[in-house]
Amino acid sequence: MIAIGCDHAAVKLKNTIKEHLIAHGMEVEDFGCFSDASVDYPDYALKVAEAVAEQKCDKGILICGTGIGMSMAANKVKGVRCAHCSDTFSAKATRQHNDANVLALGERVVGVGLALEIVDCFVNTPFSNDERHIRRINKINDIESKYFK
Repeated sequence: MIAIGCDHAAVKLKNTIKEHLIAHGMEVEDFGCFSDASVDYPDYALKVAEAVAEQKCDKGILICGTGIGMSMAANKVKGVRCAHCSDTFSAKATRQHNDANVLALGERVVGVGLALEIVDCFVNTPFSNDERHIRRINKINDIESKYFK
């Protein structure tokens, strides 16, 4: 199950990505928003991040104007490794190396075609399970444990 959410700046791209994922046989839980009326992106980042952190969803996708605010907010949730990506190489690498579980995109940064390619790379690339990457993720988890009380 893929959790998806956006703010008012990215409703159109969110809906396109959602339709794309469903067309490719994936289940999607849409956490909003659902209109272009102004909202606060942290509210939607939190909903998606919590769904992933609580393992209600396998991965998450967040979209706002740039993707930056969404990624910052999502990464405040313990257990979330949100990667802001604007290219397919980064989307693939963050899955292989970082086992990222949430993707952040910017509707004003990437076009629809590229966004769908990035999403495909993110959802279809497995984590490498390489010992060095596991060691590094464990160090990230140690930082979380230190600062997330």
